[in-house]
Amino acid sequence: MPATNKKQRGQEGEDFAVQILKNQGLKIILRNYRCPVGEMDIIAADGDMLIFVEVRTRTSPKYGWGEESILVKKKLRLQRIAEYYILGRKYHTWPSMRFDLIAIRWDEDSPQYQWIRGI
Repeated sequence: MPATNKKQRGQEGEDFAVQILKNQGLKIILRNYRCPVGEMDIIAADGDMLIFVEVRTRTSPKYGWGEESILVKKKLRLQRIAEYYILGRKYHTWPSMRFDLIAIRWDEDSPQYQWIRGI
């Protein structure tokens, strides 16, 4: 059952997204990575590729579904966060990377999700 407040609901959504990623064989590197330009919900690895994952959890379409909420400005911010992460880790070569969205619709007890690769 979804949590009663937005923060708890978001945390449950991120926990659910982590399980989705793990079930598909991805390795979770970090959760809630924070830097001066923002926060990345999940950083995972699929082999040598880094996957930067934004999670959006909704219980109603009142403000739009999660997959509708990623606009150009948000995509650019995610890219800047990823750059900050990679530069801070001093990679010798720029790694392969992808930006994904896991949009969760939490209806009653059964969450449904869309995993959109390459947003």
